[in-house]
Formats: sequence, C-alpha cells, structure tokens
Amino acid sequence: MNRRQVLLLSLPAWAGAPAWAQDMAPVEVRNELPRARRQGQGLMRFFGLSIYTIRLWAPDPVSAEAWAERPLALEIEYARSLDGAEIAKRSLQEMQRIGEFTPGQGEQWLAAMREAFPNVRGGDRITGFQRPGEMARFYVNGRAGKDITDALFARLFFGIWLSPRTSEPRLREALLGLSP
Repeated sequence: MNRRQVLLLSLPAWAGAPAWAQDMAPVEVRNELPRARRQGQGLMRFFGLSIYTIRLWAPDPVSAEAWAERPLALEIEYARSLDGAEIAKRSLQEMQRIGEFTPGQGEQWLAAMREAFPNVRGGDRITGFQRPGEMARFYVNGRAGKDITDALFARLFFGIWLSPRTSEPRLREALLGLSP
C-alpha cells in the first residue's frame, strides 16, 4: 500500500474518503466479526453540537426486531472531549430507559463502565461488541479494553441505540438502515 492509500484510509468518512474506504471496518471489528459489513451510521448531536458518529457493524443484517439476538459492533467516534466517568453515568441513565435492573446491578455496571470508558478527545473511538446472551466487549482506539460478562448488561447497553425504547429514534433508524 502506498503513502496516498494510507492517508486516504485514515480520513474519516465525512472528510471525503472514497466509498470503499468508508465501508472498511476497523481492525478490531475485522478481528472480532470477520464478515462484518457496515449496516448504518448516524451523528449524535446535542444542542446542535456534534458529539459523536456511530456505526453499526454486523456479519448479517440486523433487524429492528431481532437486534438483541445478533452479534454486532457499535463503533463510536467522538467529535469532542468527554469525561469517561460522565460517559458511564449517562450510559447507565439511558439503560434505565430500556429495561429494569436492581440498584446493585446498576452500581456494578457503573463501576465496570468507568473502567471501560476513558476520557476521550475528538477522534478517539470506543467500539463495543455484543455477544448475545453472554457479554459486551469494549475496545478503545483499536486496543482491547474491558469485557463485561453479563447478558442483561449487554442487551441494555446496546439497547441505548438499538432498542425501540431508545431516546434517539432517528439515530436508531439510521443505524438499522431504516431511514434514507
């Protein structure tokens, strides 16, 4: 691969990378889900500010009804700096919208997410893998991070974006490829 190809591959999709580079899964996705293809992507905004771009990767199509039963990855590329402890706290709040869990489970999950999610800067990526009925695995900037071996945690965490009860239905539609 020549220097120009390397530079083109390193550009994010919004910077005008060619279509073939935009659809290339990150290394951790290719390793964990070898046949994965990008199903959809969306931009999370808050008061008009870009917070992150999120992409759904899966080896087989993920339906709106059966998302919790499929191995998949959600890749989040941050547009700005955020505190890891705040990411964990907000994630737990969003998980409460999706389903029920005990206060003890919430405390355990919050502690695990604080370990999994570092402070991030613009351009940093956290990629989460759903192993249905088993666990969630996280990578930070392509490096293996934390495994949370709790099936309920995994379902509720990925439900933040994929459940019909999400607080961001348009983002869900974009990820699942349901919107134009």
